[in-house]
Amino acid sequence: MSDIVVVFHSGYGHTQRVAQAVAEGAEAQLLAIDADGNLPAEGWDLLAAADAIIMGSPTYMGGVSWQFKKFADASSKVWYTQGWRNKLFAGFTNSATMNGDKVATVTYLWHLAMQHGGLWAGLGILPSNDKAATRDAINYVGGYGGLLTTSPSDASPAEMSRGDLETARVFGKRVAELVK
Repeated sequence: MSDIVVVFHSGYGHTQRVAQAVAEGAEAQLLAIDADGNLPAEGWDLLAAADAIIMGSPTYMGGVSWQFKKFADASSKVWYTQGWRNKLFAGFTNSATMNGDKVATVTYLWHLAMQHGGLWAGLGILPSNDKAATRDAINYVGGYGGLLTTSPSDASPAEMSRGDLETARVFGKRVAELVK
């Protein structure tokens, strides 16, 4: 199996739950950015060895969390040497509302991957957009460029949509298949 790392920040546990589902589908290793915006000691080595990097951040005020941004800024040392050139990248985000400017966050992740000379994998799943679709359907939020999930502001991570989590697993599996 190829080495795939899911690097993410989660403020309240919802994005972590999505990251876990993505990692499950991709058979990937989780790499959490802590509350201070730092990786664990082995984090940069894991990313250097990875064939694919799947990035995740909650959408806060129309973009990535400051903790994820701190990680992204710290990756400029890797950028300078083009250490992640030609790696496969993908991205995901979660916010409390159906839109919540999630696309801006995924676009940020895409730009970061492009700056690193990476290749981008979109969601690759048609949306569930007919009258029979329910909130627990696959890709109900309707992402294309990356995985978009929603969790109400008063819901715990345990209350997240089954459809969003299954979409996350399918997305992870897609990235793993593309790496092969």
